[in-house]
Amino acid sequence: MACVSDDTWASLTQVLSGGLSLKEREDGGRGRGNFVKFPFEKVFPVYAMDVSKADSGSVVDSGGDPIWDAVREEAKLEADKEPILSSFLYASILSHDCLEQALAFVLANRLQNPTLLATQLMDIFHDVMMHDRDIQRAIRLDVHAFKERDPACLSYCSALLYFKGYHSLQSYRVAHELWKQGRKILALALQSRISEVFGVDIHPAARIGEGILLDHATGVVIGETTVVGNRVSLMHGVTLGGTGKENGDRHPKVGDGALLGACVTILGNIKIGEGAMLAAGSLVLKDVPPHSMMAGTPARVIGFINEQDPSLTMNHDATKDFFQNIAVGLREEKSNGSLDQENKGNNA
Repeated sequence: MACVSDDTWASLTQVLSGGLSLKEREDGGRGRGNFVKFPFEKVFPVYAMDVSKADSGSVVDSGGDPIWDAVREEAKLEADKEPILSSFLYASILSHDCLEQALAFVLANRLQNPTLLATQLMDIFHDVMMHDRDIQRAIRLDVHAFKERDPACLSYCSALLYFKGYHSLQSYRVAHELWKQGRKILALALQSRISEVFGVDIHPAARIGEGILLDHATGVVIGETTVVGNRVSLMHGVTLGGTGKENGDRHPKVGDGALLGACVTILGNIKIGEGAMLAAGSLVLKDVPPHSMMAGTPARVIGFINEQDPSLTMNHDATKDFFQNIAVGLREEKSNGSLDQENKGNNA
């Protein structure tokens, strides 16, 4: 079953093709006849072969999907290297026709519990992803972001199977679509389960762009009215929260290409400019200028950066120059404060 159309993925193929080095498959990308059917339904708690097919009007034949081709090729190589994982890799990836099916299978098995069955979850994920081309594009750009920006991510396949940042982000995307459809109770149930399993709490009403990296992801909190742009990278412990129990638009707006370091806390309806970099541990309570670097508690501007998208280079180390800048600023503040007090004393 084909999952994406030529028109939909023409631009995506151009974006991703430079990052792929896997050899083309001799059978033209089909290759399913080369596998022996494995009775994985007896080993894993949810089916994969009998996924309900999407309506014919919602899925168009595809001329190619470089991300899915790479995932399958990597899974084959891993199965050869680690035969003990061959049945797992077959059930999770190689038995499926497209990335959407495989991802639905993986997420359903991660999020299931005794009362929220894997078969039910797989139907939900599969149905939403197969009918939403924005999600189809986002899940590919997201996995590419993990592969390109996280040195611990060895392959597209490993991100799909093992990275909870990727899992929580794609589960959120399904919950967000359910929220937009008016199925808010189901969306909130998914949010709760995502938080329990992955330690990531993203409100389904939040709006998050594509090409996102949640690095490590543990402890990330994103509030209801948050907006996150494209190509943003967030480290673990990031909080995009409100300042109280007021209603309405009350959460941060993060611009394209921003880099949010570990345990950054941003509170209130404030704007984080495009290409901004927030140092680890910063407490941000006011707007951040585009392409600026902020650090401290509360955070303040300590400089500006030349990179268009620091989220892509992930260069957020605390260098000697960084500490010198902070030390000079603190000395100046103390010096100015002493002078002010001395002047007040003379005037008295």
